[in-house]
Amino acid sequence: MPVLPYVSAMGETQSATVDARETHISRLFFTPDRVHKLLKPIETGFLDHRSAAARAEAVQRELDLNRRLAPDVYLGVSGLEENGEIVDTMLTMRRLPDEARLSNLVDTPQLDRALRSVARTIATFHASLEPETAPTTMGDAAGLLSLWTSSFAEMRPDAGTVLDAADFARAESLVHDYLEHADDLFAHRRAAGLIRDGHGDLIAEDIFILPDGPRILDCLAFSRDLRVCDVLADIAFLVMDIHRLAGVEAAQRLMTWYREFSGEHHPGSLAHHYVAYRAHIRAKVELIRHRQGIAEAADRARMYHQLTLEHLTRARLRLVLVGGGPGTGKTTLAHEIGQRTGWLVLGSDEERKDLAGLGHETHVDDAPGEGLYDPATTAHTYRQLLQHADAGLAAGESVVLDASWADVGNRVLAADLAERHGAELIELRCHVSVAEAKRRVTRRRQSGRDASDARPEIVDFLGARFDDWPSATVIDTSGPLDAAGTHAVTIAWRQCTARTVRRR
Repeated sequence: MPVLPYVSAMGETQSATVDARETHISRLFFTPDRVHKLLKPIETGFLDHRSAAARAEAVQRELDLNRRLAPDVYLGVSGLEENGEIVDTMLTMRRLPDEARLSNLVDTPQLDRALRSVARTIATFHASLEPETAPTTMGDAAGLLSLWTSSFAEMRPDAGTVLDAADFARAESLVHDYLEHADDLFAHRRAAGLIRDGHGDLIAEDIFILPDGPRILDCLAFSRDLRVCDVLADIAFLVMDIHRLAGVEAAQRLMTWYREFSGEHHPGSLAHHYVAYRAHIRAKVELIRHRQGIAEAADRARMYHQLTLEHLTRARLRLVLVGGGPGTGKTTLAHEIGQRTGWLVLGSDEERKDLAGLGHETHVDDAPGEGLYDPATTAHTYRQLLQHADAGLAAGESVVLDASWADVGNRVLAADLAERHGAELIELRCHVSVAEAKRRVTRRRQSGRDASDARPEIVDFLGARFDDWPSATVIDTSGPLDAAGTHAVTIAWRQCTARTVRRR
């Protein structure tokens, strides 16, 4: 590292070691109290900085945009002259202490307080921005799919060498399955005013926690199309980075705090999809670095690609049928799955009472197959239950449906619904002995705190009419709820990850 003269913040000429570092698009020079940045004269798939004029424009834009979140850090720009001609433009920033980087607070007691303050700062920043009403690349499903497709094309030469080919193919299928069914969800987000000109590149390395609050640097200045996005996509970049650095629980806390400060509700599937997209972009960047001769970038590319695949798997919509006869524990298991995953839980018992205008704890003693439980009412109940599930899936929510699912015709309707939304159909059939089921419905009936009208005779009635259900996984619910819940949730995740998702 050379020792060069520089002008200090006090205006004095001093000598100091100048540290030089590179990113894939820029070079940075560090003095004790300043950072000077030059853009590389390169062209990539997402920018063209080959001319001095293009670099000058890009540097000025970077100054203006970054002053939104760190006005006292971005100090100004200056031209570099050769023989009286401006040949390049340099951005000058105040140097901040490395120990204040958010990435350096991982595994320290200060991390949670720092994450909470960052969540507040980003939520406040997003609230200050005007909603974007014109169409944007990242503002609709087709635009985002085009970005994914472009990235996959750039990365494809590394599939089978740097990246696992099967994982690469599975990621592509999961992306298409999600976005090809998400038009309504993206339209709703735009209509809600959630598309803003945000930061676009939130990573822990570029966030500094100072005594008077965070400074957030280095926004995605070179592309408005990539920067203007859903606020959820913006915070998702940092959530991805915190997941990488500090684990999934820290990432979840950051998202929870952002939701608290912003008042913004979002479906979990969309959050996971955006986190996956951000990890995918980082994987692509590391592949570019690897091609530029940085050998260790290959390991980072693989790590980011695995993170992409993990979140794409979690983003995939699920329609979970939890069925079985009365007293088999299907309602308890359905709510346990919902509690563990955050998925929407809907039940046929409540739906049937709602359609009849009855309170959920109002019980009827109609004979099996008659009255409130005659074939027409039962068919109407299932149609309404599936209609509500349709709305939930369209809104990006995975749905758990608690019903007997004794009739194969209703299961076919559910399968068709899952297919229309690109959702994974998970079929679970709860099982206990007939004697145990009868004991349970008797105890439940006596408690009076349940929507079910099941009685011991209905256990026999429904059992005799239950169609074969070979596509369901049988869950033994005679033991502890914790074991059954773990088994059910494991099946829900594994059923998607164990195979290559078919393209529709």
